[in-house]
Amino acid sequence: MFFDPMYFVFLAPALLLALWARTRMMSAYNDASQMPAPLSGAAAARYILDSAGLHHVGVEAVPGQLSDHYDPTAKALRLSQPNFVGRSLSAVGIAAHEAGHAIQDAERYAPLVIRNLAVPAANFGGSGGIGLMLLGAVMQIQPLIWAGLGLFSVVALFQIINLPVEYDASARAKRILVDSGIVPSTEMPHINKVLNAAALTYVAGTLESILTVAYYAMIFLGGGRSQSEE
Repeated sequence: MFFDPMYFVFLAPALLLALWARTRMMSAYNDASQMPAPLSGAAAARYILDSAGLHHVGVEAVPGQLSDHYDPTAKALRLSQPNFVGRSLSAVGIAAHEAGHAIQDAERYAPLVIRNLAVPAANFGGSGGIGLMLLGAVMQIQPLIWAGLGLFSVVALFQIINLPVEYDASARAKRILVDSGIVPSTEMPHINKVLNAAALTYVAGTLESILTVAYYAMIFLGGGRSQSEE
């Protein structure tokens, strides 16, 4: 049941969207990486944070590619090495996006607060939910199956909550870059392509989680009906 080929057919829309979004994002990122910017990603992030009064938020370099993120616990904005030192439109665009998250945190932006509170449950829900469903299926204990499904649903809920957080951070980034004069409005289409494609990867992840929950619900609900008919 858990290795049913129909699972991949069921998730095909999300998987295809994820592949398309990832390809589009890398293409947009590589193109924007060739376009010069007046500041490095680190300098742009520092300028935006200081302008917002967030002098206490650090800007750090981390290994990896596109490993950029904002850590609300450490109050640190972490940029992948190419975006930390790079003086390109892609670097300042991604840096501004992550700075947008820091500003959200400072303003107690409601969806971000809810998302941060949901992180532990979502982290456990992925593995714990699948584990309970497997155990329930093997032992034929229906309440365990539904408990696992409910736990896994937290992952989908987290993804849904995360969407407005990411879109808002991108909207802030676009507005700040133009208002601050870091990027002229005529060059914003390059950054828009990067951030819009990145947002689509979150949409794909959300759709995948929702379809996964729907798939298992359909399988177990159908099994329950079949058993009752027998």
